[in-house]
Amino acid sequence: MTANKWLISSTLLLATAIAITNTSYGQDLDVAIKQYQQSLVDQNTTGSNVVMIYKKGEKIYHQAVQSGLKGDKPIDETTIFPIWSMSKPITTVAMMMLHEEGRFSWDDEVSKFIPCFTKLTWQNGDTIRPCTQPLRIVHLMTHRVGWTYQKRKNEIDVDGAPDFSFDSIYPNQTRFNDLQSFVEACAKTPLMFEPGSQYLYGPNQGIQGRLIEVISGLPLEEFLRNRIFEPLGMVDTGFSMSPKQRNRFQPLFINTGSLKGFTYLLDQMTYTPGSRAHFGDAGLVSTMDDYSRFCEMLACGGNFRGNEIISPESIATMTKKWSAGYPQEPNANAQLLGHYNGFSLFVLEDPSKKETHVPKGVYGWAGYHNTHFWIDPQNEMFGLFMSRARPFNWEIPIGLRKKVYANVPTP
Repeated sequence: MTANKWLISSTLLLATAIAITNTSYGQDLDVAIKQYQQSLVDQNTTGSNVVMIYKKGEKIYHQAVQSGLKGDKPIDETTIFPIWSMSKPITTVAMMMLHEEGRFSWDDEVSKFIPCFTKLTWQNGDTIRPCTQPLRIVHLMTHRVGWTYQKRKNEIDVDGAPDFSFDSIYPNQTRFNDLQSFVEACAKTPLMFEPGSQYLYGPNQGIQGRLIEVISGLPLEEFLRNRIFEPLGMVDTGFSMSPKQRNRFQPLFINTGSLKGFTYLLDQMTYTPGSRAHFGDAGLVSTMDDYSRFCEMLACGGNFRGNEIISPESIATMTKKWSAGYPQEPNANAQLLGHYNGFSLFVLEDPSKKETHVPKGVYGWAGYHNTHFWIDPQNEMFGLFMSRARPFNWEIPIGLRKKVYANVPTP
């Protein structure tokens, strides 16, 4: 099918802002954030989008801006988004639960639980060599493994950006039917360096998903449902969608030069109930209400309305400085100046580098189709932004935080 057949006309209609909830924190905050959301639509950065800001037990802002674009869907409380890499923190929390139970240590070799990782190789130029260092669980947690989402050649994706697919191990439900076949494909693929020696963003929480299955004895989906989704009341979060849920799935807005409009043809994941390939790095769908519950738990030190999900000590471990700041351009996440890498979380260490208005210690992550969240533990606060748009843009949450902290009193 050609691009012309599926791309929807990009003619802008008058965008309207619709409040999902009333706000009572202050008119300045309400106006500043709503105008920012509208600017993202006006600049063709996103289609409809929704923001929630929470502080000390109260939603101080929660509104959607509807684009009015042909082919878009209005966002409401039931809208389902693919959250891509915002799956990673959920998988990390699952790993923290098993660690709290003493089921493994961070320095354990992954091959202790998944034997196919016993003999790995790494690629140095055109030479493939045996790894002299073992792959450890802590390497998976901190993206110090050596597998990446990107192809190793300079191939270009449909949106004109580097292709974020990797033929042999890119998480895909049509390529893999379960996580064991996925990890076996990973084990056969040479790393780009010795395990533990460098940072390289990649599908490591997908491997953690198989670890969770082996250690717990449960399918990843069942473990997450029993231990995280049901205790938090996350009723629409999962690796698949029913036909009724699919009717609530937000279309993808794409705006990259020659391509502009809304489509479902670039979904990449199938989200079909029959698949057992549940990728903990990128495979979940969720809603604003569901993911806000996960954020609330993190902002409250692991406690959700009186129920401890993980301990404060586990959150401290997740946000500890495990490695230095992010690599510079052209590497993924190079925009995160002044931040370091925790357990697949950015953590703000030096606000003077990029975000002078944001308190030190703020942490969070994002998803490929521009879903973003951050946690401010000092102020028991979180911000959550949901849309579905490409290309990915780190400046969206940075701009939003600027509006929030300019209008919300903090110590």
